[in-house]
Amino acid sequence: MKKIAKFTLALAALAVAGTATFAKPKKQKVIKIGAIQLVEHPALDASYKGFVDGLKEAGYEDGKNLKIIYENAQGEQANCVTIADKLISQRCDMIFAIATPAAQAVANKTETTPILITAVTDPKTAGLVESNEKPGTNVTGTSDLTPCAAQIQLLKRLVPNAKKVAMLYCSSEENSRFQINLAKAECDKQGLSYVDATVSNTNEVQQVVQSLVGKVDAIYTPTDNMIASTMATVSLVTTPAKLPVIVGEDGMCQGGGLATYGINYYELGKQTAKMAVEVINGKKPKNMPIQYLDKCDFSYNKETAEALGITIPADLLK
Repeated sequence: MKKIAKFTLALAALAVAGTATFAKPKKQKVIKIGAIQLVEHPALDASYKGFVDGLKEAGYEDGKNLKIIYENAQGEQANCVTIADKLISQRCDMIFAIATPAAQAVANKTETTPILITAVTDPKTAGLVESNEKPGTNVTGTSDLTPCAAQIQLLKRLVPNAKKVAMLYCSSEENSRFQINLAKAECDKQGLSYVDATVSNTNEVQQVVQSLVGKVDAIYTPTDNMIASTMATVSLVTTPAKLPVIVGEDGMCQGGGLATYGINYYELGKQTAKMAVEVINGKKPKNMPIQYLDKCDFSYNKETAEALGITIPADLLK
């Protein structure tokens, strides 16, 4: 009996030891990120994909240790406000806002939840941060500021006989007005005259563009979300009219624009993801400067160039 008793105690001891050694690890916290995108078009879609892929590369995968609540405002400011309320009520650990109106909507709703932004040209002008160098608020992220001066120089090179340029943009987009001012300053240097061609909703785009035919030699449009989402409509008018359109980013070239020097929005999204990981690990947005991509690429639409009878210089193709 004594031997049996000792054996039983030994098993019990092993059981206790085994329980201590092989206890289940604590469940890892699932990070909840609310994502709000202003509208669907290639640039903003690429920003979102880059953000998700960047988080995955850093070890945060949706459906595992990450939950992303994605909402698209379909280009409506009122929808941005509604979505912002929804994401705040769901107690997200962080909000990812794509484009200026989306970022403004969430920033107006919370001063505590970290907000990572992208595709916002100038966060300071948009009222999102105290300064781009030191935000001082719960907002930080990446800017999609493009080389507007270089884009106007490109227009001058591809359309050397151009004298008058139409500035096509949405009058209510803060980032567009910021870029247009930079473009106008370069037009002054290049000896180009210009006229504003503004729209307030998508239904006005075709009519406004049509009104420019025969009155200007080229059109310039920045990274304007409304124009980007209606580039097919723009090119439907401009290409048959032999009216070149220099655009703010590659996705707008895909929609029928002639050419651009633009940033890579997928890489911009990935860069924002790196900042998001820093916030997850305890860094405060108020101390994180707004970041920029330091490289721009030349893009053009071959079919549009051929339809317009414009030959792209060999050095640009390289």
